[in-house]
Amino acid sequence: MNAPHPPTTPLTGLRVLDLATLFAGPLAATMLGDFGAEVIKIEHPTKPDPSRGHGPSKDGIGLWWKLLGRNKRTMTLDLSKPGGRATLLQLATTADVIIENFRPGTLEKWDLGWPELSAANPRLVLARVTAFGQFGPYAHRPGFGTLAEAMSGFAAITGEPDAPPTLPPFGLADSIAGLATAYAVMTALAARDRTGEGQVVDMAIIEPILTVLGPQPLWYDQLGHVQPRTGNRSQNNAPRNTYRTADGTWVAVSTSAQSIAERVMRLVGRPELIDEPWFGTGADRARHSDVLDEAVGSWIARHSHTEVMAAFEKAEAAVAPIQDVRDVMTDPQYQALDTITTIDDPDLGPLRMQNVLFRLSATPGGIRWAGRPHGADTRAVLTELGLTDAEIDTLRTEGAL
Repeated sequence: MNAPHPPTTPLTGLRVLDLATLFAGPLAATMLGDFGAEVIKIEHPTKPDPSRGHGPSKDGIGLWWKLLGRNKRTMTLDLSKPGGRATLLQLATTADVIIENFRPGTLEKWDLGWPELSAANPRLVLARVTAFGQFGPYAHRPGFGTLAEAMSGFAAITGEPDAPPTLPPFGLADSIAGLATAYAVMTALAARDRTGEGQVVDMAIIEPILTVLGPQPLWYDQLGHVQPRTGNRSQNNAPRNTYRTADGTWVAVSTSAQSIAERVMRLVGRPELIDEPWFGTGADRARHSDVLDEAVGSWIARHSHTEVMAAFEKAEAAVAPIQDVRDVMTDPQYQALDTITTIDDPDLGPLRMQNVLFRLSATPGGIRWAGRPHGADTRAVLTELGLTDAEIDTLRTEGAL
């Protein structure tokens, strides 16, 4: 493993036990580990986190795990075994945070619910991440982020008007919930600083995605308005779409600000549209998307990608190329920000992956190591806990490790 974070890292001294799998809970733990928290990933001895096998692999090593498991020590523990239960309670006395995503009632079945955990450590924060939350008619249903994307209203507004609802091709709801969980944990820790007591975080994956969808419930409550699918267009402003250049590439244009919309119309040679009575607000422009899309789209179609980007930049109008991951890896802005950074991995050598989520000027985070092998740190963690070799061997014989 690489060297630990320096003492200036903001979360140095925070210990997190990551009991969760796929993907929201583990991502929250990753976010905390990126800024210095000691994260101990606890996996079942024979059923590791499925993210180790998700997506492409190299030399039999799952690449997604290298990202999701970064900055985490790994150990195995079967919580359903008496020795596993006792060991977790011992670990809980040393921890600040536990993150879990078992179906409601599972920890309680193992006598590891909040009463037992908080008795072991009254300052503990327990983050419980599930599809539907800890109570309610759906609480005990199995669920994943896909279901949250469906039932939150996201899929209903995504896609072309005359096409089926569209689900994202990646873990959108899980990722949003992971970020929200990290925020919730830090909020609970801030409260602990004042009260001296920990508490339970109940995070339902169906909720954060509903939050980022914006004012849809408010619109419906006050106006009965149900947002339709509009493809790449927006009901809030226009022109807003993707457009194809003369040499076959695609760009995205946004005109959320009135001044930008006016600059785009001048750029594409249609300044007379600015004087139309409907041009004065984003919502009114959106009702005339056909006219505006024709004006912008026909101009872009006559110019190369390079010409389009240069002209928009000169006009101080908002445009971006539609990039795939190959473009992202070489994009000069991402390079300047070190958004895709390189780390050395003992299994696969140099790896390029997303850097930490944000930059702090005085106490920056960082990636110390990529995801480690299943159970790589089990003996080390238990030895630090005070267990002898004989006790560790007993746990292993019992099947708890």
